[in-house]
Amino acid sequence: MSRSVVIFPGQGAQAVGMGRDVAKKSAAAAGIFERADRVLGIELSRWCFEGPEDRLTRTDIQQPAIFTTSAAIWEAMVEGGASRDNLLGATAGLSLGEYTALYAAGAISFEDGLRLVHRRGQYMQEAAEASKGGMVSIVGGDRQAVEALCRAAAGSDELAPANFNCPGQIVISGSMAACERAVGMASEHGVRAVMLKVAGAFHSALMAPAAERLAAALAETAIRPPTCPVVSNVDAKPHGDPASIRAKLAQQLTRAVRWQESIERLIADGATRFIEIGPGRVLTGLMRKINRDVKTMNVSDAAGLEQALAGVAAMRS
Repeated sequence: MSRSVVIFPGQGAQAVGMGRDVAKKSAAAAGIFERADRVLGIELSRWCFEGPEDRLTRTDIQQPAIFTTSAAIWEAMVEGGASRDNLLGATAGLSLGEYTALYAAGAISFEDGLRLVHRRGQYMQEAAEASKGGMVSIVGGDRQAVEALCRAAAGSDELAPANFNCPGQIVISGSMAACERAVGMASEHGVRAVMLKVAGAFHSALMAPAAERLAAALAETAIRPPTCPVVSNVDAKPHGDPASIRAKLAQQLTRAVRWQESIERLIADGATRFIEIGPGRVLTGLMRKINRDVKTMNVSDAAGLEQALAGVAAMRS
């Protein structure tokens, strides 16, 4: 495969103003935002560009907003001369970002991807409101220590690892009562714990109602084989045929995100350069903690776009 991998961010990457300067610079990016407004029938582009911030923090708005912004920056890269074949040796995305990765790899259309993530956000929001769960960031422990903490704090409630982000950073998810117990017991297990400001217990069994509804929406969506490897969050392996893509995207809501393992697999397969496309720099930061030897590039605004296109041109020369 090409040694370049494009990675896309997930929830939490949003910021008021995201995508605005890229849309001013790129007709392709502006077109993506216009299509999003038209498909959803809401002022998504204005909320991305101008806020208010509390609108963008709503799960049902945040997910299509981040998907659209990431897709817009991706299309600006292509419009600027970046070759899909040279750039996309493989791709991956963190949770929500996996949908953008599938879009970039040609597995889903922009419109279908947008409708899916909008529904996904709605279903997750409703499941969160019904289950009263939370998420906790655990710093300083390995997988075994975190799993032991979950067992000790769970009691009769749901609590399990939800995100394996990088060495020393794991997120757990479950009922609010269990999350609060985990925070209180963290020091006994040699770790630090911080309650996250999230709407619910994402990537846990408490999202089962959302996963069931999402599976029905996926069954109605046209999905094609991707044009390059797209690594799944669920098992850190490249997606297979459309049926397995549908199954894994539904499973993703109740299963842990194996991000560190996904990146390590891509590196083992020959990746030497990772390009984060979308709002924020979260994935670039995680990359440095997973493997400092690989090159990273971040494209989150017009300045980053210009630098990335110059870098891609240099790669071809």
